[in-house]
Amino acid sequence: MSCHDDEDDEDNYDDDGDMVEYEDDDDDDYYMFDNSKEDDEAHYLNMQAQFDNVDLPPGVEASFSWLNDPAPAVASTKVLDPPAEHHNHETPNIPICKSTDIASSSSSGLSNIASSSAAENEDEEVKKKFEGFKSFDIVDDFSDHHFNNAGFQGQQPPRSWTKKIQDEWKILEKDLPDTIFVRVYESRMDLLRAVIVGPAGTPYHDGLFVFDVHFPPNYPDIPPMVYYYSGGLRLNPNLYDDGKVCLSLLNTWTGHGSEKWMPNKSTMLQVLVSIQALILNDKPFFNEPGYDSMYPGTVGDKKSKSYNEDIFILSLKTMIYTLRRPPKYFEELVVGHFCSRAHVILSACRAYMDGVEVGSTIDGLHPADKSGSRPFKAAVGRMINGLVANFSRSGATDCDQYRVEN
Repeated sequence: MSCHDDEDDEDNYDDDGDMVEYEDDDDDDYYMFDNSKEDDEAHYLNMQAQFDNVDLPPGVEASFSWLNDPAPAVASTKVLDPPAEHHNHETPNIPICKSTDIASSSSSGLSNIASSSAAENEDEEVKKKFEGFKSFDIVDDFSDHHFNNAGFQGQQPPRSWTKKIQDEWKILEKDLPDTIFVRVYESRMDLLRAVIVGPAGTPYHDGLFVFDVHFPPNYPDIPPMVYYYSGGLRLNPNLYDDGKVCLSLLNTWTGHGSEKWMPNKSTMLQVLVSIQALILNDKPFFNEPGYDSMYPGTVGDKKSKSYNEDIFILSLKTMIYTLRRPPKYFEELVVGHFCSRAHVILSACRAYMDGVEVGSTIDGLHPADKSGSRPFKAAVGRMINGLVANFSRSGATDCDQYRVEN
């Protein structure tokens, strides 16, 4: 099911939520990722610090050329518009759970009360929008979609193709699980965008993972094309940092029988559920072909746990990436999700620093499962303050209690 694994780099966040690089003299053998490319291209940490000032479509991984003249990092919670040829250089505000623009101090007590009341009203409004966010909806603007230049290119699609896509829409609208969210486009039926919540009990828990989909003209004779918004990170053997999704059902990896795309049976819902269950699983180390037989027993378990630690760090970085650049039409979902899950995520981080195994904090702590390498605990510690800063900027409250002294 999986593809060959490339490697990633390590970045961290300072107390203000901006990204900085740390060196650990005794951590050289900790990360499973190859850092040899770091000297040849701009670090992801620099890229992240520039997100709020760079003209890129929401969610797209950055090309590194613009980092040659970096703009200063600023705290922001704004959605960037589509590429330069489509936008007017205005950046609409992301809704936040609690207003950070209302003055917190005033010579008038009545002013303070009014400010507090306005903040509470905004908090409640965004909470309602998040709770009422539809799993499936039809939208208009596809300009930032990865496959917006694909498709029939002005030609009228066949009626049979249109009917098949409509059938897919009906299935998605009816049967989507409550952890997968989809938007389709009224004027471009060949496009779809999905956001998948990382499953509990895995190193991806509480993360949001964004995918763009294209139904080709000869669909369903061939499977849909799927692109993953990686943010420049490789957090799974099946999800490449260039956006490739490696899955038998997509015919991008070997498979047998029903594992591969079946034109008369396979569906888009099946693809999305498979990505969530088969790719974003509890032991992604074994997604790499041959690793289950190459590393059996306790050796494999040890390597899998170490890999999960690596992946959890990358998942935390993906959370910040997604918060800073939420995909279009999913802004309320992103902000509401991380506001509601901020304490769960931060509590998990503190538990992992105490030695609890990655993924085991969702259904309660398991003190008997004390593990976790010292470098991993240190890496989590370096991430927490950045998470606190970014969650707080998005409106999550009372997060400062999780801060650590580095």
